[in-house]
Amino acid sequence: MMSPEIQTPEAKTSEAQPPLLRISALTKKFGGFTALDNVSVDIRPGERFGLIGPNGSGKTTLINCISGAFRTEPGTVTFGGEDITRLPPHIRTRRGIARSFQIPRPFRSMTVAENLMVGLDFAGRADEVVSAGRERDTMMSILTRMGLASKADVSTAKLSQVELRKMELARALATHPKLLVSDEAMAGLSNSEVDEVLDLLMSLAAQNITIIMIEHIMQAVMRFSDRVMCLEAGKIIAIGKPEEVMANPRVQEAYLGT
Repeated sequence: MMSPEIQTPEAKTSEAQPPLLRISALTKKFGGFTALDNVSVDIRPGERFGLIGPNGSGKTTLINCISGAFRTEPGTVTFGGEDITRLPPHIRTRRGIARSFQIPRPFRSMTVAENLMVGLDFAGRADEVVSAGRERDTMMSILTRMGLASKADVSTAKLSQVELRKMELARALATHPKLLVSDEAMAGLSNSEVDEVLDLLMSLAAQNITIIMIEHIMQAVMRFSDRVMCLEAGKIIAIGKPEEVMANPRVQEAYLGT
């Protein structure tokens, strides 16, 4: 049975707001395989939301449906009160949905600054003319927030693993997101590097960016999340406060086995 959520006064106030993201009865099949099975969840404005589950549980499929990489069948995705279910990925990005990828794929022939400029140009409105100087100021502001200002003119081929993860987050920020999906940004990093990335995500959340964090490092999930949702075999098996979800026998079984 799913653990009930503890309602604090702050949580009640947040829940009174319309959700930023609403997933309704989302199902995704690949041939005869059901990757997502009738998943429904609301993500609140400004929420730090942890998404966990064993390998093959449907986490990546869910975020691909949110970002528009996959079409849903059936189910709806509503963002900021707008049904975006049929919108392509680039339009969803311009609506304010950004994601970082577990395996960074920068433009290797470009510098860090040039990689960010691509994102800034992509996110710009067709009816808005932005000077090159203003665009570079924005780019440098993002790099400074990510601790990469000194690497602006460095080739991405020369970045360390943690610097590449920071650059992935920087590229996502360049699109001015309202919702950021962070896909295992800490995988393979040392403890100190995990702390660095976690601090960055916390600072972004403090600036009213709603964040969905997909992560296998449970200590990071516990520190970061207001709520946690666990998927198994495409279904939600628990959702609630981090300590409640981690104590749920079904979650423990999903990770540790019987």
